Amino acid sequence: MTTLSAQPRFLRSITLDRANKFVSTDFYSDINLYSKLYSKRSSEAVELSVYSVPNLKRIPFEKATKQSFHPTSTGTSYGPSWSTHWFKLKITVPKDWAGEHVELIWDSSSEAMIWSTDGIPRQGLTGDRGNDRRVEYTLLKKAKGGEVIDLWVEMACNGMFGTGKNSLINPPEDNRTFYLSQVELAIPNHAAWKLFYDMQVITGMANELPNETARGQEALYALNQVIDTYDRDDLEASLKKCLQISHEFLSKKAAPGAHRVTAVGNCHIDTAWLWPYAETRRKTARSWSTQLRLMEDYPEYIFVCSQAQQLEWLAHDYPKLFQEIKEASKKGQFQVIGSTWVEMDCNLPSGEALCRQFLYGQRYYEKNFGARCKIFWLPDTFGYSAQLPQIVKQAGAQYFFTQKLSWNNINKFPNTTFTWVGLDGTKILTHMAPCETYTAQADVGDLVRSIRNNRDLAFSNQSLLPYGNGDGGGGPQRAMLERLRRMKDVKAKDLQEWKGELYFELHRGTYTSQAATKRYNRKLEFLLRDVEIVTTLCMNLGRDYAYPKADLDLLWKDLLLNQFHDVLPGSAIELANIDARAIYKNIETKAKRILEESLRHLYQSKSSGDGSGDSFIAFNSLGWDRSEIIEIPAQTGDNLQQYSADKNTGYVRGMEQRCSYSFIDSFEPPRLNANDFATSQGHELILDNDFIIAKFNQQGHLISLYDKHETRELIPNGQPGNQLKLYEDVPLYWEAWDVEMYHLNTGKPAGSGKARIGEVGPLRATIIVEHRLTDHSTASQTIVLTAASPRLEFHMEADWHENRKLLKVEFTWDIISDFATYDSQFGVIQRPTTYNTSQDYAKFEVCGHKFADLSEHGYGVALLNDCKFGYSCHGNVMRLSLLRSPKAPDLNCDMGHHEFAFAVLPHKGTFHESNVVRQSYQFNVPIVVQSIAKNLLKEHKPISYFEIEGAKNVVLDTIKRAEDSDHIIIRLHEAFGGRAQFKLKSFLNVQSVVRCNILEDDGEPIEFVKSERASGWIVLHAFEILTLKLKVK
Repeated sequence: MTTLSAQPRFLRSITLDRANKFVSTDFYSDINLYSKLYSKRSSEAVELSVYSVPNLKRIPFEKATKQSFHPTSTGTSYGPSWSTHWFKLKITVPKDWAGEHVELIWDSSSEAMIWSTDGIPRQGLTGDRGNDRRVEYTLLKKAKGGEVIDLWVEMACNGMFGTGKNSLINPPEDNRTFYLSQVELAIPNHAAWKLFYDMQVITGMANELPNETARGQEALYALNQVIDTYDRDDLEASLKKCLQISHEFLSKKAAPGAHRVTAVGNCHIDTAWLWPYAETRRKTARSWSTQLRLMEDYPEYIFVCSQAQQLEWLAHDYPKLFQEIKEASKKGQFQVIGSTWVEMDCNLPSGEALCRQFLYGQRYYEKNFGARCKIFWLPDTFGYSAQLPQIVKQAGAQYFFTQKLSWNNINKFPNTTFTWVGLDGTKILTHMAPCETYTAQADVGDLVRSIRNNRDLAFSNQSLLPYGNGDGGGGPQRAMLERLRRMKDVKAKDLQEWKGELYFELHRGTYTSQAATKRYNRKLEFLLRDVEIVTTLCMNLGRDYAYPKADLDLLWKDLLLNQFHDVLPGSAIELANIDARAIYKNIETKAKRILEESLRHLYQSKSSGDGSGDSFIAFNSLGWDRSEIIEIPAQTGDNLQQYSADKNTGYVRGMEQRCSYSFIDSFEPPRLNANDFATSQGHELILDNDFIIAKFNQQGHLISLYDKHETRELIPNGQPGNQLKLYEDVPLYWEAWDVEMYHLNTGKPAGSGKARIGEVGPLRATIIVEHRLTDHSTASQTIVLTAASPRLEFHMEADWHENRKLLKVEFTWDIISDFATYDSQFGVIQRPTTYNTSQDYAKFEVCGHKFADLSEHGYGVALLNDCKFGYSCHGNVMRLSLLRSPKAPDLNCDMGHHEFAFAVLPHKGTFHESNVVRQSYQFNVPIVVQSIAKNLLKEHKPISYFEIEGAKNVVLDTIKRAEDSDHIIIRLHEAFGGRAQFKLKSFLNVQSVVRCNILEDDGEPIEFVKSERASGWIVLHAFEILTLKLKVK
């Protein structure tokens, strides 16, 4: 008689549920495998005392350990948010634990760090029950029994992601407390831990592999076998049998030629986000000391680390730990990558700022770790400038890694491993992790996604898996490394190419959030530019002036720090934004002082006396001549053509040479005729000069803009410009980050305005408009037209107190174009004004720097700005985003007073035939005016120190001292997308000129004819960035 099997057929869903509960912390945790991970525990072995640091201060180890400590115990809560509490631990290992591996278990529901008695951070700890939980520290690998050990623990009253209320990105709670729930010694059961890790991998395979595959079925069978074999009453013997089953399953390796996934540990630490900079400095020590401990146990483990700023902080705050990291780097386990000073935003910084990120980053890595980075590592930022391939290559890197475009909310990016082609045609090999995260948990699902989501399997057989807890730091955990051990030749061919920007279809609100931050950034980028130009000239003109390189390095590093991808975009908490504004203020104060001092040296007198009477010098740092109306202080007896309404200042028309200065004698009669005035006719207010006539209604709307030279009206009938509109701004989740497409359906007029004539000319005419935006918010506009330009300026002040509203200004033009042209770093980007495809309408809000231009054949108009970035151009409507009011993670984002400006510039011809680029610089780079003794007017003759001859499409961006010599560095770029041929002229005694890269390595020599004070003809290709090094005698 045949006997049927007693074993029922296993079912996938039941088996998976059973396997999960077998290792669960929530189900059957008193009898399952999880309950057996430690064979012995002792809380009595640890004696605790504590010192709570007052006033939310973060003090160093040396100071903390000298304080008075008092006894404490588990079950105590500590706070408030952001406070620090130091614990002294006296540990006595039980004598009967001789020969055992002993761990300290510490769970304070917060972040913490273990210190040795000699002041070296040993390991970070993260309490509570999230994926980032790390509460164990190896105390002794083989105890003798009876040891007495002293340790220190620095407890930070914040979690891995700050102190946000209920949700990750909510504003921080001020008075949150953290519970010290567990402090004890424990002996791990190594066999149970091995099986625990095995089960994680096998369960992952059973869950991720298709049910119909043989390997998926084998995984389910192995799970059932292990759990059936496990016997808690005969634990050690059953664990041995269970491990035999799991090892037999896991010993089967992938077939030769299978797709290869390279796993690298990383610990993405946001330099500021849901925590301030000061906490980041501690996060680096917690995270990186932990990785050093893992390297001791896992010699195959490789960890990568980016952001030179964080390493510099660590070297300052934790010098002994920094030396340990340098030793691990020599062994190849701790690898520095990234190339830049911080992981910066790539939409908002200027082209020069991006260059400085690489300059300071690469120099730091070379000095401290012996080599420059070959990889530009930027996994988490909100879009990528089309000039990055050229900048990356010129900074000595060869590869680019990211993954952020996997977050796109409309279109999936089509490539994984591809060649990214920049604006100028530079190509760089780029990889986007197909696991679609930089914080992979190194589980089976991550590996499966690395293959399943790979869109270029036909071209490359390898992909990267960046694993480790991140954003708040932490990095890889022991469990991740154990899983990878159990899941144990790039060949790329004919890769697809992607030309232009890598536009991120999400987080479009970061072009506008935190308006003050963005204003500071724009203003200070140009201020530092001016400072470097003037100080470099002083150094080379025999002015007895020492170039302030150390000071400028610090100012640049601080500016670059604030360009981190959660600070400048405006997606950090209020504490971080307060820090950023303090840093900006410091940069501004010091840079202005250096500029003032250096200008005095530039204009210094050879006379012994100061002279009598006050005059002024106007310095033009731009590389072309310009005509501007300049405002200067009024003086008794002066003879100005026009005074301001309050008579405290007056206006003169300056004709400024390129890269030079001119003298202004306010006592001389005006030499130039001016025809600029403001009038009213009926209900219309009119600004009129030699170029345009601008008419406004009583509400301040632009109802007519007429070009006198081209006899052309720009405003369609009944569609006035300068309309302030309010939009509902309620994104799906990421408040400070996002504006969603549907907001465009909700626009309505922002209250009412009341216009009046201000100044009437003849050099400067103005209209003042007072706006009542809402019951809570007001704004005023000073609309300016000068005699020097057709540029119609709108200078605004706003008192803004809204809740999830977005303020935009809107202009409608009598122009038809399917594309708008936007200013970008070292060039321009053209984007569609249509919504024909999903790629088109995904760009409903885009980033532009100093301008956006809408042109048709023969004519166009540009919308300039001095500190805004968010544009929305659809059809013939141009909108500029001015202010937002999200409530997370900064509850007070943008609340308060703001100043900003935008301008309308009509022009003949298309964008490529226009002067929009130069006008946008002039709108952002004011002429620097300084008072001067009158006798100097006779001593110095204005001279153009540098001049670009023969090419109006070449922009002189930067003049600075070289990093390692007194040579001069000049950086230029082609601005329109065409070929340029020019000569570089200089008044200085130039001896030789060589091409160089961003890192200032010497390249090919360039002919320079000393007798002509000019170079030979230099060819610059479309959007090319050119750096020159000049030796000056």
